[in-house]
Amino acid sequence: MLVVRDASEADLPAILAIYNHAIETTTAVFTYTPHTMEMRREWFADKQARGYPVLVAEVNGVVAGFATYGPFRAWPAYRYSIEHSVYVAESSRRQGIGRRLMEVLLERARAQDFHVVIGGIVSENAPSLSLHEALGFEKVAHFKQVGYKFGQWLDLTFVQVLLDTPREPVEQ
Repeated sequence: MLVVRDASEADLPAILAIYNHAIETTTAVFTYTPHTMEMRREWFADKQARGYPVLVAEVNGVVAGFATYGPFRAWPAYRYSIEHSVYVAESSRRQGIGRRLMEVLLERARAQDFHVVIGGIVSENAPSLSLHEALGFEKVAHFKQVGYKFGQWLDLTFVQVLLDTPREPVEQ
């Protein structure tokens, strides 16, 4: 059974394993060096302190994926825009887990009065691009050869979805 819930510190080893697998074996993360548990703890503490969700998807009690979001850019006028991340364990892909994580993440974004959700996806990742399109995201940018990993240049596609929130945006 698939359950999506807020992550706890006890989930960090599974989150770290999923993320490091993506670093080591895919082009989904534009970095070369696996993260440490201390890095994941700092990341998690920062998300909690800033009120950003970290969700995990469990299948039969085992963490099979995670998702989160954070600021798109630091300037105040971007306060209603966020950038998200979603990762699914290799053994659990193509089972609807990423979709369910994204659905809950979008619900959270609406509840927190965000207006734009942005994702940066390596352009060769057709399954992720298709998932985002099915959830209402549209392609808004294609950056050519902005990353280099595994001996190849990588393109990056930006996607976004507009939410119907907030009802009354303000400048602060």
